[in-house]
Amino acid sequence: MRHLLPALLVISFASQAMACGAPVCQVPQAELSFGQVITFDNLPSSPGVGREVEGVLDQPGAQFGERFAGQLLLSEGGFDRIEGRALAPLSVLAGQTGQSLGVMRLTQTLVLQGYGPRGFPNVDAIGEGAVAIVFDRDQGAIGLDIRGGEAGMARVVFLRRDGSEIAALEVQPLAEDSYGFRRNAAAPDIAGILILNRDPQGIALDNIRFDGLDLLG
Repeated sequence: MRHLLPALLVISFASQAMACGAPVCQVPQAELSFGQVITFDNLPSSPGVGREVEGVLDQPGAQFGERFAGQLLLSEGGFDRIEGRALAPLSVLAGQTGQSLGVMRLTQTLVLQGYGPRGFPNVDAIGEGAVAIVFDRDQGAIGLDIRGGEAGMARVVFLRRDGSEIAALEVQPLAEDSYGFRRNAAAPDIAGILILNRDPQGIALDNIRFDGLDLLG
């Protein structure tokens, strides 16, 4: 019976995606299994507003930036807004100094967040900027933890390796929780995601999960 469990899990994931009927479905992260997790605990940080990340952040299996090459950064209501189609092959770009990414220490963990238009080290910029992630391999499922959600909204955009958009999901109301996303397709093709938010206090990210079992391209 034990040797049947992986196959049964894959069938279960596929059934959830089919029931959703959308290109990408939000599913309970606890029902997904992943082979790799990026925690950010290996990065230098500091108390308070944290430490700014210089350039693109390279981690095992993925790279992090403000947006994708080809996209335009705008601002709206103190938050980042990203427009335009990403170029092929999908790659991330760092933002301007003080307006890209930062790492900050929370209780017993380090988290990644984007600085909004007000810029580092303004405390009101923390967590109000965009975060783009490109994976080394195409994914069929992704998980992440959101820290600091105060009943606002996040927009998660899923892209292929050629820069085309697969889907954009609005996740709300936000809370400090784990979120899972499953591709509804015959083969994994999520090369990257873009995360924007409109949360009153901004958000940070932790524990980026990918390389799902039997879900790799």
